[in-house]
Formats: sequence, C-alpha cells, structure tokens
Amino acid sequence: MFLFFAIVPIANGQDVKVTASFDSTRIYIGDQIKFSITVEQPSGLNLTLPLFKDTICKNIDIISGPVIDSSKNTDGRLRIIERYLITSFDSGLYQIPPVYAEMKNDAGLKRFYSDYSRLQVMRVNIAPADTSLKIYDIIEPYRAPVTFGEIIPWVLLIALVGLLTWAAVRFIRKLKKNKPGVEVVINPDPAHVIAFRELEKLKNDELWQKGEIKKYYTRLTEILRQYLENRYNVFSLELTTSETLEALVKTGFKKDGTYNQLKTVLTGADLVKFAKYKPEPEENELHYKNSWDFIQETKINDVISPEKVQGKEEGSL
Repeated sequence: MFLFFAIVPIANGQDVKVTASFDSTRIYIGDQIKFSITVEQPSGLNLTLPLFKDTICKNIDIISGPVIDSSKNTDGRLRIIERYLITSFDSGLYQIPPVYAEMKNDAGLKRFYSDYSRLQVMRVNIAPADTSLKIYDIIEPYRAPVTFGEIIPWVLLIALVGLLTWAAVRFIRKLKKNKPGVEVVINPDPAHVIAFRELEKLKNDELWQKGEIKKYYTRLTEILRQYLENRYNVFSLELTTSETLEALVKTGFKKDGTYNQLKTVLTGADLVKFAKYKPEPEENELHYKNSWDFIQETKINDVISPEKVQGKEEGSL
C-alpha cells in the first residue's frame, strides 16, 4: 500500500491531456470560426504539437494559423493552445478525427490523442417564402480579389527586366576596364572557425543578460544548424529538432555524449521559443558551453589554413 500511494502522484503528474474543439458546432457556409487544440502537460515534457497546413479535413479550409499560446496553471502544469481560423463552403456534418501530440525520446514514440470534433455547416435560405411580396434589387457584380496567378506574370517580367539590367551594367563595366584584374580566390573558413566566431559574437552581445532570452536561443540554434550544414551537409535550418537529429544520425553520427549535448541544446531552445519557458542563468550558460563543446569535439582537425599553404609555397621556392 505504501508503494502504491507513493507511485500514484508521480503517474498523475505525467498525465497529458489533448482536446480539440471548434468555437461553435454549427455555422453557415462561409462563416469563420476558430479551431483550437489544447495540450495540458507537465512542464518537463517535450511534446510535438500537430500542425495543419491547408485544411483541417476535407471541405474545412484553414484561413490562417496556427497561433500558439502557452501558460502555466497553479499546479505547475503547462497549458499550450494552438488556434486556427477556419471556414467551409460545403454544407454537411463533418467529424474531425482525433488529433494528437507526440513525444519522441530514446525509449520510442508516444502519442496522446484527443476526442472526435464535430461541425455542422448549414446553407443559408436567401429567398423569402413568397418572392411576390417584395422585389429585390439586382446584386452588383462581385469584384473578385487579385489571385496569385494574375500577379506572377508581372513579377516574372519585372525580375527578367532587372536581370537584363544587371547583366548590361556588368558588361559595360567590364568593357571600361583597361586591364583585367587578378581575381582573388578567398578560401572559405572551416565550419568550426565560422561557428566559434559566431559564438563569440553571441557571447559579447549579452542577449540573455538583457532579457532577450528568445533571441538568444534563436541565434544559438542558428549557429549550430549552420555548423551542421557546413560540417555534415545536414540542411537543418528548415527542419524540426527531431528531424535534424535523425538526419545527423543518417550521416553515421553516433548517439554518444556529444549527440546528447546537441540534443539538450536544441530541445531546451524549443521550450524557450515555443513554450515560453524561462530558463535560469545557469541553464543559459550551460547551453552555450554544450554548444561550444559539441563543435570542439566534432570539428575537422586536419584543415590546412591559407597561411600554411602560402608558407609551404614560399619554402618550396
């Protein structure tokens, strides 16, 4: 009995509740309402929320969103709300499948589902019961908004004119040169040199000391992701944290202590950027140190600098 009552509070503290609902269960064709996904979770969990792009389901279109908001309850649990502005132009009764938030870790993948959501889209009875009782004016023609297909030809034309102008200017400048200049080839710096330089700039800017926590972690993760691109050809600037780690493992990177350092920094930054988590100063310094150590451990040590190459050439002469 003692073990049972000791384990129950821990289990309840890890409960995750996902709910999905519309602002109203009945709308008319063309009406706009919000579709909200609410996740209540312990503050220590790292969950990935569902993301819809164009439609919630067939015939229910997304106008804008998602808009993500988060708050902490009195019991310390985290509440995250993801809102979409939706509409529909087809009448009927729609049942939205359960949405889920998922958690990925070394143990595997776990999903937490919501219930079904229902929405009835109704037609509008425009004509009165007896049209002979009242005469209606003729409706003026509807002025449709300008579509992307109508704009793109003009955009392409402007781009073509700009390209031709740029080419003409370069050609004229080239003709005016009396002597052809010697083209200087600048060798790009190694990936770790670029990353260390950017980390030094970040440290000197003292962003988190000024209260700009989100900007600090955005810059920190951009430096790491750019390093992964230059070092391992992992183009992660448009990838999520889990997708970035999976792509890195596919290059042959082992899941060792260095891997865990990178994972800790990226997941910690996600909490700050998306869940509005406010870390302590010690955490900010630890994430910076882990980033530096990760680059230090994974850098290429046999890079020959331009100065060394020049020295060898002079020695041979």
